[in-house]
Amino acid sequence: MFAAVALGSLVPTLLLLLLSRLLWGLRWSSTRDRSSMLPLPHGSMGWPLVGETLHWLLQGSGFHISRRQKHGNVFKTHLLGKPVIRVTGAEHVRKILLGEHTLVSTQWPQSTRIILGPHALVNATGELHRRKRKILTSVFSRDALETYLSRLQDVVKCAVAQWCSEPGSVDAYDATRSLTFRVAMRALLGLRLEEQRLVNLSKTFEELMNNLFSLPVDAPLSGLRKGKKARDVLHAAMESIIEEKLKRQQGVDEYCDAFDYMLSGALENGYNLTMQELKERAVELIFAAHSTTASAATSLILQLMRHPDVVDRLRAELESEGLMSEARVSCRSRCGEGNGAHPKSEKCVDEGEACPEFRTKPQLDKTPCSEEGHRSQTHVPYLSLEKLNQLGYLDCVVKEVLRYLPPVSGGYRTVLQTFELDGYQIPKGWSVMYSIRDTHETSAAYQNPELFDPDRFSAERDESKSSRFSYVPFGGGVRLCVGRELAMLVLKTLCLELLATADFTLATETYPRMQTVPIVHPVNGLHVKFSYRNHVGGRNRRESTHL
Repeated sequence: MFAAVALGSLVPTLLLLLLSRLLWGLRWSSTRDRSSMLPLPHGSMGWPLVGETLHWLLQGSGFHISRRQKHGNVFKTHLLGKPVIRVTGAEHVRKILLGEHTLVSTQWPQSTRIILGPHALVNATGELHRRKRKILTSVFSRDALETYLSRLQDVVKCAVAQWCSEPGSVDAYDATRSLTFRVAMRALLGLRLEEQRLVNLSKTFEELMNNLFSLPVDAPLSGLRKGKKARDVLHAAMESIIEEKLKRQQGVDEYCDAFDYMLSGALENGYNLTMQELKERAVELIFAAHSTTASAATSLILQLMRHPDVVDRLRAELESEGLMSEARVSCRSRCGEGNGAHPKSEKCVDEGEACPEFRTKPQLDKTPCSEEGHRSQTHVPYLSLEKLNQLGYLDCVVKEVLRYLPPVSGGYRTVLQTFELDGYQIPKGWSVMYSIRDTHETSAAYQNPELFDPDRFSAERDESKSSRFSYVPFGGGVRLCVGRELAMLVLKTLCLELLATADFTLATETYPRMQTVPIVHPVNGLHVKFSYRNHVGGRNRRESTHL
């Protein structure tokens, strides 16, 4: 009797749920562009209001894989309160990336736009975006990168020294986030900060990053309020530094940083950068150089541990190029080079002495090396861009890391006008998400794409050449990542320093699972034991400290 009553009440409930789901699907089907004869892509809009968001959160990358297998490379869904067309494949991605400002427009969450500020490049569109990007491009020109490189290498050397000096394991993801923040502050922005102040700003920036993708609710204790507060602290720090820079005249041998390149670039383009714009650009530069590069650096360390044969080939390449020798203490002097990293007037030191930058120049940024007495027992001389570009296999390895585990899984755009894709209409007003990861994994351009194979990018094979948009770790079109060359420099410099200086082994029984949202990172961290290498049988000779 009771069972019959329960069943009788359950059936209408189930019918109501099914009806509501049907009506929800019809509601979005009705938004198709009637001027187009093409149908909407296949797929499910899920349940009322929530769509398929819960499935997406629970399944992770498996959600998109299962839907793609069922519906094809272009399918519809409903995520985070919006109708979305999910797109995979080089030709489809090409149309979206090259359609910026005409077919589609970049789409960032409202909280991100608010926190980064109205003058940030991510908030610019059309002609304004073109002008701002042109100014920012000067920050990553070849001349600028050559200027940053020596300081970048200093930061990397000291980071690796610290990791090797830790008695226990190091969480590589936390460590690389600290490293990329220091690279942004020290090499890119040229800031000379005391260690404690740098640590405090790093924590403030992490607070900003933790709340960058939050609900757009400006209330006490809300993520947006916390993000704005962190931004204001960073802006205050930037403003005092910028004011000091604008007051003094640049010396002949003084280090040129991103601020200098931005100001000169704006002047050349007849654009006057306000203080507010400079502050927002500075924070945006840190944002651009921080999380995605840290993600890629963590993936690089992971793949090096997984593939000792790759490590052996990389070390052989370094040996053949004369970049590995007996252990000697770093930060070797670059006196007299006139590159601004060390003033010409400073006394030079021989190999084996502590670097003056970390011992006798307290006005410069103190690194963890100086705080804890660590000195980098490096085997890599300071390199030029030309020398780095000669390391072919290193370039292949870094490219394959970015193909195999792209830091950003994809990008969102808002559709400006209805267009066709794979025989379907992509309606105006919907969101379209292009998948970087899935495109890398499924492209016909790659032989055995499931394998980590750096040789696929060798000059003889270079599988990415057959299809330009089959390799898009940095996006493409007018929104192509402006800092991509700096990211490659960081990854190559870190890889070289690790291979020449350190041994590294996994400190846990198994490798961690990689999470893909919002960027690729190891669940619960990647714990690694770093130690200085024992160089047995290495060549004992003196090399130039610059190559």
